[in-house]
Amino acid sequence: MILEEFDPSARAVINPSEMIRPVDGMPRVAVACYSWVTFERILMELKAEEIITFSRTANGATPIYRVAVHDAEVALFMIDVGAPASVGMLEEVFQMGVQKAVIFGTCGVLDSSISDCSIIVPDRAVRDEGTSYHYVPAADEIAVNEKYMEVFVRLLDELRVKYTIGKTWTTDAFYRETPDKVKRRKQRGCICVDMECSANAAAAAFRGKDLIQFFYAADNLDAEQWEARSLGNGARLEEKDRIAAIALELAVRILDL
Repeated sequence: MILEEFDPSARAVINPSEMIRPVDGMPRVAVACYSWVTFERILMELKAEEIITFSRTANGATPIYRVAVHDAEVALFMIDVGAPASVGMLEEVFQMGVQKAVIFGTCGVLDSSISDCSIIVPDRAVRDEGTSYHYVPAADEIAVNEKYMEVFVRLLDELRVKYTIGKTWTTDAFYRETPDKVKRRKQRGCICVDMECSANAAAAAFRGKDLIQFFYAADNLDAEQWEARSLGNGARLEEKDRIAAIALELAVRILDL
């Protein structure tokens, strides 16, 4: 199978180092968000004005900001949805100088008992996308968040924030999450579904960078009829603001670890 043809060579035909230059003064830690509404609210809350550089694609340019959190410098950007685009942006910010990244966004739940907008911290991801197979050898699953799991859980407990730890199902094709697939993933132990986690983890591991990714629960797939719940960008904004604040706090805590 094509996806089993993993090539461990660090040298590709096109390499990040040939496309992107290191950026002087780039913060060592970055926070990335998938929701444009939540991202804009973070910018307003932090009064972010300094743009360090841009990540550019055929779709346009994405600004990367410098913000101060507890006197620490953090890079902040909105990351593209979908495994290939998400990993492409990670490749670029790593080449720019970022060493550690905190990524957060929504996920669908496969367990209806998980509260809407509560935090989910994945510990493993089912690799139902194509990108990760170019960064680590073929396997059905990948471990995620191992290095900073304890730090994050300690933070959540300290803040008395409700959370669930478990396996996520990462898939490229959100319009093909069929009832039978949902059933099989639940039987495998998945509690949620996302579009980037396994690929992000694989890319960070390949490049020798640190990454922690977590979700806030949104739509419910564990029902007779799909339930959107807080999936919309404009839903439960104040709760999402608090989740963004947790991501920024986490970034500061892992900065020197």
